[in-house]
Amino acid sequence: MNALIVEDEDLSVRRLKKMLNEVAPALVIAGITDSIEQTVEWITQNRKAGNADPNLVFLDIELSDGQSFEIFNRVDLSSTIIFTTSYDEYALQAFKLNSIDYLLKPVHREDLQRSLQKYEKMTGQPSNDSLEGIRKLLEDFKKAAPVEYRQRFLVKQGQKMLSIEVGEIAYFFTDDRYSFFMTDSNQKMLVDYTLDELAEVLDPARFFRINRGMMVTHKSVEKIDPYFGNRLALALRPAHHKEALVSREKVSDFKLWMGK
Repeated sequence: MNALIVEDEDLSVRRLKKMLNEVAPALVIAGITDSIEQTVEWITQNRKAGNADPNLVFLDIELSDGQSFEIFNRVDLSSTIIFTTSYDEYALQAFKLNSIDYLLKPVHREDLQRSLQKYEKMTGQPSNDSLEGIRKLLEDFKKAAPVEYRQRFLVKQGQKMLSIEVGEIAYFFTDDRYSFFMTDSNQKMLVDYTLDELAEVLDPARFFRINRGMMVTHKSVEKIDPYFGNRLALALRPAHHKEALVSREKVSDFKLWMGK
């Protein structure tokens, strides 16, 4: 039986190798990789050399170049997967539903033994249901894992670079195809993102996109007035040089957001 360790923390690799030597001395560690790219390359080269996929893969979820689930989008891996993760029990409920084992970091000896015993009860090769479970796990994990939103932006002001915290921003807007934000202190800053991209990285509890060209915060909305076409007109603080209109299809959601 052999195994591949996919882990980007040296201490975790050393700890796992030591415990594997203790609880499963017959297991051969065929390789160690630390990223999605390196893992895909290792698997590809291993196959070109005429070798079968490793029996087991100890797979860290968060790697230096992204979440390791991406590996399954790039190669069909026939190994049995044991995930390793630092996420807490609440986020891991999705794992239990898919019959895929996991080890919570820091990995403990008894948990490792349990995983290896579970593997020994299996055939050594995952069924189609198991592979489908991995794909289902990706969707469940995305729902369960905590989302990290952008906390600051690095912007240029003259010859200087400034780091502006998100909490200092009143609203974002587009002007002549460029994106800007206005700070609470009435400073206009150019930002190197489209509003579509900003919508992906900003906390929706804090920012609301009222139309294609503007995202506002609660604190920036000073006044709300009805506007023709079943829209809303906002008076913003600091004042904006153009009308800030909530588009008709967003009015209901905007009202709910403002009431939270």
